This record gives sequence, C-alpha cells and structure tokens, in this order.
Amino acid sequence: MYHHSGNVAQQTAGSATGVLDPRAPESEAIHFQRCTWCGTAMYHRVLCPVCRGSDLQTERSEGAGTVRHATVVHRNTPAARNVSLIEMAEGFVLRGRVMGPLIGIHSGDRVRLSTAQDPVRGEPVFQLVDEPYRAWT
Repeated sequence: MYHHSGNVAQQTAGSATGVLDPRAPESEAIHFQRCTWCGTAMYHRVLCPVCRGSDLQTERSEGAGTVRHATVVHRNTPAARNVSLIEMAEGFVLRGRVMGPLIGIHSGDRVRLSTAQDPVRGEPVFQLVDEPYRAWT
C-alpha cells in the first residue's frame, strides 16, 4: 500500500545535484506485509505465498533495494520509459521506475526510493545509488 503525502514542496526538496538523503522521508515510504507464521515478506498480497497464512503484519520499508530486471518500454507513452523489478532489502519484490539514463540501468544496480508514488503511473520511483560508470568522461 502506498502512503503519499501530497505535499509538492516536500517532493521537490533536495539538493541541486540530485543526491538523495541517506534515508527516505517518513511520508514517502513503501509499506509491505510480513507473514507472522513463517516471516516471509511480500508486497500487496492477501495470503502468504509460502504458507498460505492470512495473518499478515504491515511494516515500513527502509527504501533500499537492488534492480533485478530492467526493461525499456516504448508503448503507450510519448517517450521511452524504464520499468524495473526491484528487490527490496526486506526481501520482497515490486515493480517501479528507476530514474536515470535508460541505457545505464542494469540488473544488480543499487537503488533508493525517491518518491512512493509516480503522479502519472502510480508506481514507486527509485534513483540509482551508485553513479553509472562513464568511461568517456
């Protein structure tokens, strides 16, 4: 479940270089479920995919993750956009968008939550933690 603050001034705050703060603001967070029976972390589920338990506890994610799969989508959009599967540090996987050069986003890149909800698509937006390697600069 997304919890979006709706405060535009808070969303645009940050440094001019685009470097993220060490942790996401409290209002910009992703919440996930954890099964109280087996401890499996999951995102937007009614039942645990491992033990089929229905006793799920909601927890707040720290916002750090790793790109597991990244693709560029050209359909139904005026410009190409990135769609990625992000494995969060807590162990669940979700779909989101990674900001940055489309050619520079690869599996294994570390990302951090930028905003919990894209205003157009409604999916979380992430930013690369490590600057992509640029041999030509």
